[in-house]
Amino acid sequence: MASPPLDEHVFLVESFDRIREFGLQFQGRLCRKDLCAEGGHGCQHQCVSAPGTFHCACNPGYQLAADNKSCSAIDHCSFGNHSCQHECVSTFGGPRCRCREGHDLLPDGRSCQARDLCNGVDHGCEFQCVSEGLSYRCLCPEGRQLQADGKSCNRCREGHVDLVLLVDGSKSVRPQNFELVKRFVNQIVDFLDVSPEGTRVGLVQFSSRVRTEFPLGRYGTAAEVKQAVLAVEYMERGTMTGLALRHMVEHSFSEAQGARPRALNVPRVGLVFTDGRSQDDISVWAARAKEEGIVMYAVGVGKAVEEELREIASEPAELHVSYSPDFSTMTHLLENLKGSICPEEGISAGTDLRSPCECESLLEFQGHTLGTLESLSQKLAQMTARLEDLENQLATQK
Repeated sequence: MASPPLDEHVFLVESFDRIREFGLQFQGRLCRKDLCAEGGHGCQHQCVSAPGTFHCACNPGYQLAADNKSCSAIDHCSFGNHSCQHECVSTFGGPRCRCREGHDLLPDGRSCQARDLCNGVDHGCEFQCVSEGLSYRCLCPEGRQLQADGKSCNRCREGHVDLVLLVDGSKSVRPQNFELVKRFVNQIVDFLDVSPEGTRVGLVQFSSRVRTEFPLGRYGTAAEVKQAVLAVEYMERGTMTGLALRHMVEHSFSEAQGARPRALNVPRVGLVFTDGRSQDDISVWAARAKEEGIVMYAVGVGKAVEEELREIASEPAELHVSYSPDFSTMTHLLENLKGSICPEEGISAGTDLRSPCECESLLEFQGHTLGTLESLSQKLAQMTARLEDLENQLATQK
């Protein structure tokens, strides 16, 4: 008979004597007040009125606490079905996964991957950067020690070298690439302890003729050498590599040009940069350079001829020849050349004097320097062989 809800619309009294109480309740229901509007309900979010009473409700994303008045955010993560690898964050829309510091959230929205800081930051490592969780560390090549700054590796401070660089200035190099070669040379200089008593550096440019840009004895600091390298002007002519080798043997390593006396057993190193076939014969003076005890390295770029590079370089040629397909990518040769040019500790101005006919000290130096290029040179030899096969295939197709 009564309308629902029955607990609000059905009244029972024990006897007619208490009918007056029913009348008061009935009157209160018909003339009820909005208890929420009167205030004092204590609801944190919402107050919902009902006849003669009220109850509290919460906004979406919240649930009513045990006191039936205050509200707390629903912890979606507490349900245990979020599948987050690291951390779960509860939001109004549901659970959201978050990764710990040093990790990135993967596209699946749940998994985390350690961040490779070596790729994401300017680490400043001179040689190699290794990510380790929330940090990274720098590594130096074998035979070098990490310095106090944690980034740079020790220079050639113990060994003394007389280093002459022969740079190809032929027309095929082109001006923009010649600037890259100069930058590459200066990166090598950065690794050397350039000083009158330490490493001495000389530079010769060759094209159709040969020009000494600066001799071994002219500059006593790396800054001076680098400034002089940047000032070198591109010759832009032919490629007379044989003439350059002759000039190096006859003049560049003379005491008049700043080379130290042979009696001091200071290693003499020649480093040739070239991008193509020589227009003159190189065999005589390439052999003569080695007879004179000069350790020769050959760096070929682009169309450089492997046969000539091997003829220029000291034995074994595989350890003294480096190749890069173009000038923009030749910086990958830098680490190996640095380790090769730098002699190991023990060769210094205080070395016991020996007969010029004895080559023990030179062989000792060679033994140390040759090993550092072995791995790269083997790969270069394989690459060269593949390039030769490709050239033969192209020639056959024509």
